[in-house]
Amino acid sequence: MKAAPAAERPAAALPHPKAVPVRPKPRYIAGMILGIGSDLCDIRRIERSLERFGERFTQRVFTEGERAKSDRRATRAASYARRFAAKEACSKALGTGMSLGVFWRDMEVVNLPGGRPTMRLTGGAAERLKAMTPPGYEAFVHVSLTDDPPLAQAFVVIEARPVP
Repeated sequence: MKAAPAAERPAAALPHPKAVPVRPKPRYIAGMILGIGSDLCDIRRIERSLERFGERFTQRVFTEGERAKSDRRATRAASYARRFAAKEACSKALGTGMSLGVFWRDMEVVNLPGGRPTMRLTGGAAERLKAMTPPGYEAFVHVSLTDDPPLAQAFVVIEARPVP
């Protein structure tokens, strides 16, 4: 004799309320953390550098895209400070700091289509990321930016996920 469907069974026949449900399969395989970096930057310091050195400072540290985006902002110094903090945090997550062939403009803060920030790595930073990513894995750079004057802050997490 077949059991009646759950909707037709009496309450006593339903599973015990403390029964542990079977977990569904995860939608993706969790990755591993390759690096974490954070930085806190004084916006007033960036403002002084902008006043004192102007384009010499911005051209040395920031990409053309970052300069275009920051120069359009009403809070120009805060925008540059967030990006500066992200570059410092990214260099820490890469494990190099600003050395071993990693330069300021090798790291660019860009936005994904939905607006979420990430880093576009080129040159020495891209080479370092490739070297630290295990075979069969793909690297993802997660970025969080914020500011609360007079400070700007950034966190960078580099994650590796198995290539599907």
